[in-house]
Amino acid sequence: MASFDSKIERNDVEAEISHSWGNKRAGWITFPVIAGAMVFMGVGGTGWMVNLIVFLIEKFNVNRIDAAQIFNVVNGCIGLLPVLAAIIADSFVGCFWVTSISSFIALMGTLLLSLTTTLAPLRPDPCVNKSSSCATPSNLQFGVLYAGIALATLGASGMRLTAVTLGADQFETQQDESTFFNWIFCVEFGALIIGSTVVVYIEDSVSWGIGFWLCVAANVIGLAIFLLGSRFYRRSKPRRSPFLSLARVFVASIWKRKITVTSNSDDYYYGTRQKQFFNRAALKTEGDVKADGSIEKKWRLCTVGEVEDLKTLVSALPLWSTSIFLATPMAAQSSMTILQALATDRHLGSHFEIPPGSVLVLTTVAAALSLAIIEHFLCPMWQKLIGSAPSLLQRIGVGHVLNVLGMVISALVESHRLQSAHSNNRSMPAPMSVLWLFPQLVVVGVGEAFHLPTQVTFYYQMFPRKFSNSATIMVTAVAGIACYLSVGLVDLARRHTGWLPENLNDGRLALVYWTLAGVGAVNFGYYCTIARFYREGDGTDSEKSAKANVACNEQE
Repeated sequence: MASFDSKIERNDVEAEISHSWGNKRAGWITFPVIAGAMVFMGVGGTGWMVNLIVFLIEKFNVNRIDAAQIFNVVNGCIGLLPVLAAIIADSFVGCFWVTSISSFIALMGTLLLSLTTTLAPLRPDPCVNKSSSCATPSNLQFGVLYAGIALATLGASGMRLTAVTLGADQFETQQDESTFFNWIFCVEFGALIIGSTVVVYIEDSVSWGIGFWLCVAANVIGLAIFLLGSRFYRRSKPRRSPFLSLARVFVASIWKRKITVTSNSDDYYYGTRQKQFFNRAALKTEGDVKADGSIEKKWRLCTVGEVEDLKTLVSALPLWSTSIFLATPMAAQSSMTILQALATDRHLGSHFEIPPGSVLVLTTVAAALSLAIIEHFLCPMWQKLIGSAPSLLQRIGVGHVLNVLGMVISALVESHRLQSAHSNNRSMPAPMSVLWLFPQLVVVGVGEAFHLPTQVTFYYQMFPRKFSNSATIMVTAVAGIACYLSVGLVDLARRHTGWLPENLNDGRLALVYWTLAGVGAVNFGYYCTIARFYREGDGTDSEKSAKANVACNEQE
């Protein structure tokens, strides 16, 4: 959707980079290094995070619901902090240094967590029966624990997107970039599988210490591989972050809020289109422009291209907001499903027991397999039957429906689990197989295949070219916000109802799922209303803002 002018701008940047670094660096020679580093660092991050709830319960005697809340807070940070890392990389130090420093921070955090599994003074005495006499961790023990979680989370968040961006920067054609992203998705998926199954199984069935130290070793190897390949990387110089430009538009608009907006394009910095509040940011006043035509005060005058960029992003906010309460039930379900797994029979045969932290990987597997089926079977069949492929908004809508269905199935399964436990003297775990939890995870995973990549595609097409990475960031930010909202909803239910006690057999978790299903259903109605106002494939605003920015960049 990028305009001809924006393509010229991109080619000029690539030519500048190619001239600076030559052909001996970058390209596919860097892929094995970056992919190898991401595999090990992904395993190192996934291995402790997906099993965090069980770790807190078994090793630090944390209340089950509290452990689930901490898990959601960590996932919220994983969703939101990459936005800050991307801004720092774009504006100041570049992707290489953000990835390197973040990887080191993640290593330090994982090291602290591993020490709590090895050194007895850093964790409370074990609690055999989980009675009221369980030892509470000391301030020192909590301090080391939370410091480790904070550092490991901060590090994992910092390198999550910047490493991928650095990898994409090594290529000069969109075809190579697309191929790179496809392979990196496979790499990240593989790391998630290994961390969620092999490492988690070792933690649960062999030794927490061995499992966590494997995460440390994986982080060390990943960081070493990444640094050893540094001489092959093309490192693009940090440029002004587009997000800072958006902030400048806000500030300039508020600063000039009392100035009358005119219709004369000569009064604006590189013209304007419509009479809107943000147009004031581009309105020239005395002292804003130097004699040579450049901007004198960066936070009081913006280009029209920057104003139009902000308008494009603001126009996406209503649809983006519908994703928040699409992701909130998913976030709550993730943590609650682990608690359900702890309260069910996880044996497969007489010698193997499924780790509770591993059950969530089924959602990712279902999403990956469903995505392939959707792209290669369902969409072509739909096009043959209807005459046109399903639109992006239709696919997102299907994801909404499946998400609500997943919550309904979760409620029905929990009702069955509770009935099974009550019929057996409230036994914990209940005499019900953990396999009963699989349908709810599969349905949510299939729904994710419909809405998650489609949202990225929709925003990618809607935004100006320089904001293409923001498509991923917006979806990631939704996941972070949803995790925090799920924390609030769970806390509200715990404080004002009896649905979520320490022992799930004494509670009504099914009512929490029914509530989430209701929230999802109302949100789907909101989505249908909002979606009516969007026209897919309309890149007019983006192209105009891109052209305006090209002219402004040439002037600067």
